[in-house]
Amino acid sequence: MLNSMSDAAATAPTEGVRRRLSADERRRQLVAIGLAKIVETPIQDLSMDDIATEAGISRGLLFHYFPTKTDFYLACIAAAGRRILRTTAPDEDAPGEEQVEMTTRLMIEQIERRRGFYLALVHGHGVADPRVSEVMDSVRDGSTERVMVALDVPEARRDVVRAWWAYTEDRALTWAAVPPGERPVSLSQLVAECVAALHALLRISS
Repeated sequence: MLNSMSDAAATAPTEGVRRRLSADERRRQLVAIGLAKIVETPIQDLSMDDIATEAGISRGLLFHYFPTKTDFYLACIAAAGRRILRTTAPDEDAPGEEQVEMTTRLMIEQIERRRGFYLALVHGHGVADPRVSEVMDSVRDGSTERVMVALDVPEARRDVVRAWWAYTEDRALTWAAVPPGERPVSLSQLVAECVAALHALLRISS
């Protein structure tokens, strides 16, 4: 199975180069390649030549789709933001409390897997552009809306829920920085503490 997958991967680029991609398809291809790389590579170390080579196009054509390296980077992290929202989505058929617990756990696990990249997303490391923070805002806004709907939180408490997400992210980043065997609490306990903090904040602010 592994060999067949490798064979397919080996032939795929040749087939892809032969087929002329539409502008939208090419942008999606480039963003997918960039997204895979910036998860592990700081923006300042990202090689546009490598991106172009992997896509089977010239560097000049890459800059036709994305005029600057910053434009390309922003397109990639915007895609990352959308991916975070997809991978942290709860089961909407589950009871509200379960949805909140589920999306909290999924967000913490997401941060644990990609802590360095998440830090770059939160703090905008490597590129000075206000649009970086807009991506993080969109993730927090989407996550906030999920909790609001799941728990039927009044609109007046939206800022409380959004601030709670910032707290949860910070807890997760601190927790994930510690080696697994040395963490003061388990994943399940961390989730429980974060969810309890949410309810405490909502009670205080009501």
